[in-house]
Amino acid sequence: MLIKNCQVIFLDRVEKADVWVKDGLICKIGKDLKVEDSIYDGEDLFLSPGFIDTHIHGAGGFDTMDGSYDALNSISKAVAVHGTTAFLATTMTCSFDDIKKALSSVKEAVERGTEGALVLGAHLEGPFISPKMIGAQNPKFIAESSIENFMDFAGEYLEYIKEVTIAPEINGSEMLIKFLNEKGIVSSIGHSDATYGEAMKGIDWGISHSTHLFNAMKLLHHREGGVVGAIFDSDITTEIICDGIHVDFPVVRIALKQKSTDKVLLVTDAMMACCMKAGTYSLGGQKVLVDGSSARLESGALAGSVLTQDAAVRNVVKYTSYPLHEIIKMVTYNAARHCNVQHKKGSIKEGFDADLVLFDKDINIKKVFISGREVVL
Repeated sequence: MLIKNCQVIFLDRVEKADVWVKDGLICKIGKDLKVEDSIYDGEDLFLSPGFIDTHIHGAGGFDTMDGSYDALNSISKAVAVHGTTAFLATTMTCSFDDIKKALSSVKEAVERGTEGALVLGAHLEGPFISPKMIGAQNPKFIAESSIENFMDFAGEYLEYIKEVTIAPEINGSEMLIKFLNEKGIVSSIGHSDATYGEAMKGIDWGISHSTHLFNAMKLLHHREGGVVGAIFDSDITTEIICDGIHVDFPVVRIALKQKSTDKVLLVTDAMMACCMKAGTYSLGGQKVLVDGSSARLESGALAGSVLTQDAAVRNVVKYTSYPLHEIIKMVTYNAARHCNVQHKKGSIKEGFDADLVLFDKDINIKKVFISGREVVL
């Protein structure tokens, strides 16, 4: 298939070009390409690398903690129509048995493939977190940070785990963070009540990322920098939920000025109500009330989101002045680098996987391709 006349979003620019896709790969990029193949005219449309969501619990009425291939496959189809072509299935702070079951389904989804967005692996959000920054996690299942506890539920699935959210101030975290680094797994500070000093120690031990910036972490104070201060005062990457509910848009602008678009990932933290009607759902075994724009526990605490990645991009386009290629980088290349797949995903380059999204100037999705296969919208 030849996609002609589109505005191609490269890592450093937007430029009009044709893109030839063959056998699931980007075969050739150029102007006025002549090939014997089907043609799609992308005039007035932008061609982006597929979006990658590194923090998503569920969508379409299903959750990673359902612990089944069918659930992950359904999530993959629900988010693909919004431009997400790959994701990390994200677990909750639950029993070890339930986490192990979820990891087993992630393994199957990675190896078997899915009908929609590809599952790149798992992001474990807990159970090694602070009870003082519980968020929507279940406090009954918080576990002591230790290599032994981690291996109890994760030992069979190490190669499928890409990220672990952890509170570095919890006893035993130092050894676990160093162990995760040895295994090539990203340690992310989150759900943490750490002081600035404790957070910086965690970064020294190997923490390289932070989970949903500002949410469920000790905030910046002028006499105590907290976790946010450590994130701003270090080179680690971070992720932001840009729905205007988890983080106000002026604060998003402040964070982007501090960290730059090179260090930020746009994630959804979506739960099963994403792409669904308002109503009552669940997250980590807890009742969640969804009003169409937000998801909350009965206590009023935010419980993930109903955000999609195209909406996140739309929000950043609307509320900041960054050029489109820098915004798109935060849902593509940065996320690919985070998952260590930047050699084949996250950029429009010859030889890369043909995970592609076509959208108009208002970020309305028009076509989605995953490994060169068109997704039915």
